[in-house]
Amino acid sequence: CPENLQKASSGINAEYGGKMGLKYSGRGIDAMKAIADAGKKRDISIFNNTISDYNDELKKDPVVQNHLKSLYDNLLEKNLVRIIEPYSRVQIAHVAETINLPYDIVEKKLSQIILDKKFSGILDQGSGVLIVYDGSESDQTYTYALDTITHMGKVVDVLFKKAQKLS
Repeated sequence: CPENLQKASSGINAEYGGKMGLKYSGRGIDAMKAIADAGKKRDISIFNNTISDYNDELKKDPVVQNHLKSLYDNLLEKNLVRIIEPYSRVQIAHVAETINLPYDIVEKKLSQIILDKKFSGILDQGSGVLIVYDGSESDQTYTYALDTITHMGKVVDVLFKKAQKLS
C-alpha cells in the first residue's frame, strides 16, 4: 500500500499541477494531495491532522472513509512495527508517546498485530510492557513430543499383537 500511495502522490501532483489542474482545484483535491503526502511520508500524525483539517471533504463519501480507515490501519501498523523492532522489551507508554497516540489505541493495535501473527511477542498488561520474541527461533518441543507419542503408539500396537499371539 505505501508503494501505491507514493505512486498516487506523484500522480496527483502531475495530474493536477498544471493548467488542467486549475479546472479541478479545490479543497477536495487539496485533501487528496495532503493524504497522499502523509502516506508517502508514512507519518500518522500528519495523516490525523489532514483528516481533521479536511473532515468535511473526506467523511462524506463512504468509499473514501473505507479507504482512509484501511490506510490508517496500515500506517499505524507499519509505524508501530518500525518503533518496536529494535527492542526486546519496551514500555507501551513509550511507544504511545513516540507515535503520539493514546495508550489504549496503541495497546489495542499491538495486541491485534500479535494476534494476527504479524509480529511475535506478548503484552504484559500488568507491567505495561511489550515483550518481543525473535521470530527466527522456533521451538521444536511440540513437534518432537508428537513424534514420540506416534512412535510409542506404534510400539504399543506391536507389543499388543505379540501378546495376543502368545495367549
